[in-house]
Amino acid sequence: MNILEKILTLFRGAATEAGQSIVDKNAVRILDQEIRDAQNESVRAKDELARLMAQQKLAGDKLQAKQAKKAEYEGHIARLLATNDQNLARDVATKVAQLESELAGEQKDYDSLAAAVEKMHVAIKTADRRITGLQQQVDQVKVNESVLRSQSAIAARHSGQNAKLRTALDSLERVKAQQLERGAQIEAAETLAKSDGDGDLETRLAKAGLVSGSVSADDVLARYQKVTATVEPPAQLGAPVATPAQAVPAEQVKTS
Repeated sequence: MNILEKILTLFRGAATEAGQSIVDKNAVRILDQEIRDAQNESVRAKDELARLMAQQKLAGDKLQAKQAKKAEYEGHIARLLATNDQNLARDVATKVAQLESELAGEQKDYDSLAAAVEKMHVAIKTADRRITGLQQQVDQVKVNESVLRSQSAIAARHSGQNAKLRTALDSLERVKAQQLERGAQIEAAETLAKSDGDGDLETRLAKAGLVSGSVSADDVLARYQKVTATVEPPAQLGAPVATPAQAVPAEQVKTS
């Protein structure tokens, strides 16, 4: 039996938590409905107030009419006493006494109606002020809720942008690292190719002066000057025959 009670307690606790969760998620909607219910109650209270005010007016009119009638009879009594008509004056006095008795009860009823009208009027005004204040608070809550939703959306987008930016930066760093690695591989391959062939050996021999390197413009010009100095110009008619010219050393040609 104890186990069954605990199971039932568990179910009640789960139902309470579920109900509270639903209430929390729909708190603003529930407040709106409660405000509408309060406004409807205020409308019904105002209708009741209008009915009481109508009864008060009718009771007041009836009371005034009887008071006027009583004043009229009292005037008749004064005139009848002046004419010494005691019997009729007594009858009128009896009527005045009856009116005074009725007026006392009706005045009491009128005062009760007036008090009820005033009390209900104050209650309605207080309720309306509370409803207005509650409506303003609910409106403020709605505004705050909208602001919070907007801020949450902005924060979510900003977080997503930061994550995307970090991913892009990581990708960029990986690309740079891959490019550096490929460049190092290319340089290593070129160095290996030079060391495996004759290119590196020829370069080192040229630097040592054991093999000729590339021909410069000065070398070409010196070679052509040497050839020009060794060739004789053609003989002219009637000119004395010149003795064979001695070869001019290339060093003198260069210095001339």
